[in-house]
Amino acid sequence: MLKLVSLALGILVWFLAVGTDQMDTSLRIPIEVLNLPKNLVIYNQYQKEISVTLRGPRGIIQEVRNRPPALSLDLSKAEPDTIVLNTETLTFPLPSGISIVRMQPASITLSIDKLVEREIPITAITEGYVADGYILKEVSLNPENILVAGPESLISQEHTLKTYVINLSGLNHSTTLPVHLDLSPEFMELIGETTVVAKLTVTDKFVKKEIRRIPINIRDTEQDVQVQPNAITVVAGIPEKLISETPVLSMLFRASVSAGPGTFPRKVAVTVNGVTVPGHEAIQIISYSPTDVQISLTEKESKQAVSLQKD
Repeated sequence: MLKLVSLALGILVWFLAVGTDQMDTSLRIPIEVLNLPKNLVIYNQYQKEISVTLRGPRGIIQEVRNRPPALSLDLSKAEPDTIVLNTETLTFPLPSGISIVRMQPASITLSIDKLVEREIPITAITEGYVADGYILKEVSLNPENILVAGPESLISQEHTLKTYVINLSGLNHSTTLPVHLDLSPEFMELIGETTVVAKLTVTDKFVKKEIRRIPINIRDTEQDVQVQPNAITVVAGIPEKLISETPVLSMLFRASVSAGPGTFPRKVAVTVNGVTVPGHEAIQIISYSPTDVQISLTEKESKQAVSLQKD
């Protein structure tokens, strides 16, 4: 019995010694924001956790380290404003016997604002010039606007969002490409890295030219006929690059008349078309002269017709 009593006293003394052994420990405690009204938002990069030094019995300290508490901030009564909270005035649940030695940082700043939603247009930023002989007709973005929700003070300042620079140097054809938005750190925090699709429409640069002596072809005839005059002059818009690639510009046009059935001589309308050249836009016919020509039988065909009538 004496031995058992001695063992029990020894165990009791050991527990008392360990239980009263004081120690300090440092913990990182997360901050939980609770009950923030739905029409408000915290828009600054506030401290998401605090460093706390605790003092207490070793056994209880170990329990706290295994299951650290959280610091809850009740913002149910918050209004648009900047709030500075002194961490020494904040409390969180701790077991009995544990005391707070130090809390860092000394304060927490919360910038609170109204939560608004607005569509903000996107502007494409370009540099350089397309290749000689071409023009940049249009730069379109998809989407053209982005719906952004965030603090009123930030959203109201941004009238447009811009893309990173799109280099046009030497471009000689239309193309579609993805491009990132060049966002401020605040907007990057709101919407993250964002990509839009830019469609670059590149067209031929047109030059107005007058081309003479374009021959007139005769269609739909079973007789030997002729036209007077037998060539026309065309004023047209021609792609600049096509002009440099074509040695004789009259080759780019087709003029024709339809003889068809009927009496001779008579006037017929002239039809003019530009030749389609792969890699270039269609030639634009502005005007041509004459618009009508006289079609008649050739001298040989005319004599034969007279001879037949006599017979």
